[in-house]
This record gives sequence, C-alpha cells and structure tokens, in this order.
Amino acid sequence: MESGYDTRGSGITVRRALELPGLRGGLPEVVAGADRLGRTVRWVHAGEVPHIASLLKGGELLLTTGYGFGTRPADQRAFVRTLAERGIAALVVELGPRIARLPAALVDAARAAGLPLVQLHREVPFVAVTEEIHTEIVNGHYALLRRAEEVHRRCTEALLGGGGVPRALEILAGFTGNPVFLETTDGRLLYTAGEGPEGADPLQVWEGLRDRHQDDPPAGSALVDVPGGGPGSGGVRARLVLLPVRSAPEPVHRMAAERAAGLLAVVLMQARQEEELAARGRGDFLTDLAEGRVDAADAPAQARVLGFKPGSGPLLPVVMRFGDALSPQGGGWAVLARAVGEELAALGVPVLLGVRPVEGRVPLLLGLRAETERRAVADRVAAALRAGAERAGMPRPGGRPPVVVVGPAGGWAAASTGLRHAAETATAAQGLPDRLWHDARRLDIDLLLWRLRDHPDLADFVDRAIGPVLDHDRRSKPPLLPTLESYLAHAGRKAETARELHLNRQTLYNRLARIGELLAADLDDPHTALALGLALRARRHVP
Repeated sequence: MESGYDTRGSGITVRRALELPGLRGGLPEVVAGADRLGRTVRWVHAGEVPHIASLLKGGELLLTTGYGFGTRPADQRAFVRTLAERGIAALVVELGPRIARLPAALVDAARAAGLPLVQLHREVPFVAVTEEIHTEIVNGHYALLRRAEEVHRRCTEALLGGGGVPRALEILAGFTGNPVFLETTDGRLLYTAGEGPEGADPLQVWEGLRDRHQDDPPAGSALVDVPGGGPGSGGVRARLVLLPVRSAPEPVHRMAAERAAGLLAVVLMQARQEEELAARGRGDFLTDLAEGRVDAADAPAQARVLGFKPGSGPLLPVVMRFGDALSPQGGGWAVLARAVGEELAALGVPVLLGVRPVEGRVPLLLGLRAETERRAVADRVAAALRAGAERAGMPRPGGRPPVVVVGPAGGWAAASTGLRHAAETATAAQGLPDRLWHDARRLDIDLLLWRLRDHPDLADFVDRAIGPVLDHDRRSKPPLLPTLESYLAHAGRKAETARELHLNRQTLYNRLARIGELLAADLDDPHTALALGLALRARRHVP
C-alpha cells in the first residue's frame, strides 16, 4: 500500500493531502496530472495574485479561487507555466461565484506541463485546509525526528561515558540493521561496527563491496559527512557510510547518522589537535546549537567536552562576521582563531570560540556572572575580536572591519535562538554604518528587510519612496540623500541636522524644500518620515 508520506519524511503526497478531511470535503476532482499525485507537498500556500509564483519556493500546494488567472487564455497559460517552472506540487482551485468552471486554456496548460490540477466543487475554509495539511507534515517529520533523536541521545551518553567512536557506531548499526563504516575522505576505513548477512564480519563486507564498486558505493547507500576539517572551506573530516547490506537505509537512518556525525566530529576533533580543526569543531557545535540540531538539555554536556564550563550564570551569544572579500583563506582561519582566542583569554570570562569558514563568521558563547554585565562584557569582547582580527591580518588596510553582533543573555535555550539571530543579523548588518558592536535586539527591522532583499516589491518600494532623490543625485550636485538621511536620523530636528552636515540653516531649509518637492511629500508628516526611513534602510539590502 502506498504511503501518504514522501520517502524523505519532509512532506506528504498530493494524494494524501486530497484524502484529508479538509480537501475531501470540497469534493476534489483531478482534471490534470493524475499520474503526478505522488509529488511531495512541502507546504501549503493560498493566494490570489497573478505573480504568485514569485512568492513560492517549490513543493507548495497552492489554494486559490482563481482571481489571479486573468481572463485571457494567454495569461492563464502563463500563470500555469510559471507555477510549473517554480516546481509547485499541485494547483487546487475552488469553484464558485468567481469561476464556475476551469478555463480550457488553464487545463490544457496544466496537462502540457504535467502539473496536478484539482478543482473543488464545494467551498472549503482555506485556513482549515492549510492548518490540517501543515499539521500532517509536521507530525510525520516529528515522528522521524524523535526516533533519530533517541539514537543521538544514546550516542551522546556512550561518548560521555567513555565508549568512544566504536560504541557510537555500534548504536547506529543496531538502529539501522546494517553495518556502519567511518571512512576518511579518500576512502580509507577508520572504524566499523555491526554485522553483515548471517553474522559476517563487517570488514569483509566493506572490502567486498568496495572491490566491486571501486570508488562509488553501491546504489542505495547513505553517505553522511562528518564536518570540521579537510582542505579548503567547507571541508569534511570523515564520512559515515551506511551500506544496503540487509536492507536499504531508510530516511530516519540518514537522520540518525547526520546527528551522530555531529558527535563524531567532536570526538575526532579531540583526537586531532590541529587548531583549525578544533576551531571548526567548536564552530560546528555552535552552529548545530543555533540551528536546533543540539537540544538545549544536551548542550551543556557537549560543551563540557569542548572545554566550556560557564557556571550557573547567563550565556552571552556573539557572532563576528567577515565580508566575502575579507574571509581568511586556507590556514588563515587557524591564525585567526589563535589570535582571537588569545585576545579573549585576557577577559577572564569562560569562552567557547569557533569558526565557520563557509559562512565567513566566528560564533562564540561567553559565560556571565549576571545579566547586568552584558554591555560591559560586550564592549570588551567586541574590542578583543577586532584586535584579534587585526593581528591575523584582517581586515585589509583601508577595508571595513568585521561586523560584531551581540545577542541577548540567557540560558542554553536562549543561547540557541540568540546565536541564530545574531548570525542572521550579522549578515544583514554588513551594509550598516560601522560601530564597535551591534545589538541584535535593535536590528530586527534591518533583518526583516534583508530577508526580503530578493523580493521585487522591496526594490519597487525603495524606488517609489526615494527614487526621485536618487535620480537627482546621479545627475546633480550637491547630493540630497545625505541631507535626507541626517534629517531623519535626527527625527526632524533641523538644528542638529545642520550641525552634523556643517550647513547654515537657510541652506538646509532649501535642501529640505527641494527634497519635499522631488518626493511630492511633507517631510514633517510622521507617516512620510516612517516610509522614508524604511526606504533608506531597505536601500542597503536591495541589489
């Protein structure tokens, strides 16, 4: 019997979605793409605009009443074509007063594109359908995660109890029902665990399969990188291999292996003392903590393995981010980690410092005695980070210094979200005016605008709001944009604006009047000032 979940455990099929009570109550009829109902529904989206495809990422089940189709056959065909190109799972149209029957051009286009097209003959509440399908997706994925997390917990206990890599691999092999191997990146066997068919030695299984398949493992194998080293950025230290000896590895087996790989990275880091590998291992842990791959309850024990013992006080998450042109190359990350670590050692507070070459950032956690220390410690940490970066030859002469973002202080759960927020904010803060450090709590608007940077509506908003001033500055002098920026930064206080720009009052009044004329707006109006301030901040993030 066909499962309603996709084989990767990251969604449900279109067929399963149509069987749920929400859509079933709409009397669904598949009019195109009936042979594609096994597609994965990654998410559900409801929308009624012609350019809806630009808002989607692929894998969505799109609910609509047809307002975005347009009335011309050419528009209807283009609507379906852009959805198919985006890779949505299915298009579901509710028939009603707006559309009594699906246009022939729409149906023909869906059939030509192989896009499942479903019409609902009865009205259904889209919000209920969305909630029901999302719940189904999350529940299915959560069931797999719980099984994988149980293996992760057992491996963690084994490693903390001194069992080492072999014991962790034994646990993983018992869970998968297949032998498990840990290889170097060039294919040399490091460890093995489990049994082959009829109790065969796993080493014989590995050698036999390798002899037959040379460099590539057999079809159906699961390969999971153990991060934290190797040449170049984003290298790997080793690789977990799950071979399909007794049965093909299931999606949950790969999940478990991916979680075990994070633990193995820590263990292998302890076995190898190279500074860059150690720094990368800590960076991997901090990133796993930030992205929720390390549970807050398990984090203190794993952090102790890495030498971080902060005590009972709050934790302070900090991220230093380099621009693409500044990122250290090759062994420069080891030099950077050493220099920054030495600078931080003088602070006298517990520190867990890592590097993430792929993202060009340095994440760290600090142990505070009390939350009231946050600002003072942040000042000293930011200064130490910059000093270490300068000692390591970063940044280049004349270049912008790295961005330092400090998150809120709190416990391990807060540290997880704080690291993630600080990392995202550090990327968004690349275009902001330089300062010793940025408070992640005060940059939520910039982070939101940065997340929307690729959306065409953001660029259109900037162009509508301040486009005439930008056009003026490209053609004429003196430029007016600095005057507008200073005026808004000082909340419309003209004396302070004139003082900052070194202008007499009459010159400032003339420039403000010219800006108001270009924008056809009253600069003293609060709503206008808000829109202009947002546009100026958004301008830093749009192409």
